[in-house]
Amino acid sequence: MDDFRLETTRLILRSWRDDDVLPFASMSADPRVMATLGPLMSAQEAEAMIGRLHAIEERHGHTFWALERKKDGRFLGFCGLVMGNVGPIDGKIEIGWRLAHDAWGQGYAREAAEASLDWGFSNRDVEQIWAITTPGNVRSWGLMERLGLKRHPQLDFAHPKNADDSPLKQHITYSIARPDDH
Repeated sequence: MDDFRLETTRLILRSWRDDDVLPFASMSADPRVMATLGPLMSAQEAEAMIGRLHAIEERHGHTFWALERKKDGRFLGFCGLVMGNVGPIDGKIEIGWRLAHDAWGQGYAREAAEASLDWGFSNRDVEQIWAITTPGNVRSWGLMERLGLKRHPQLDFAHPKNADDSPLKQHITYSIARPDDH
């Protein structure tokens, strides 16, 4: 499979490269980034996650792609689409993102997510794209709402991979329908 590349005005969403391991590991060890996502990751765990994301891309033709800023080539995090594998989104296309803390608040996540949604509806035969997060991840569900995703309170669920006493146990579910122009 050829390496994936999707460009926006300021960003490149692309297949993962070996040189992404260190910045991804650094980002995934930042307590600010991981506060609403799960435990801090070691460098080995971050590298293993990249391996899983690469395997997902090989299998499905899409993944949470590496996110790079055009003007300087800096790795900013990831954004893209995977096959959901938990709760109400199991087997459905899920959008997700994770950005380095110093990239927050600059519109990068929205720009990358809009491009990912457009790519998904243009290249996959699905009527909806789904997203999940924790109720406390206000930045993430706020972006979901700004993107036009709608919450489905009846599909909220307890994440089976998180401990019962974890503040990250409860998850909320969103989706967006295929636009008429796709």
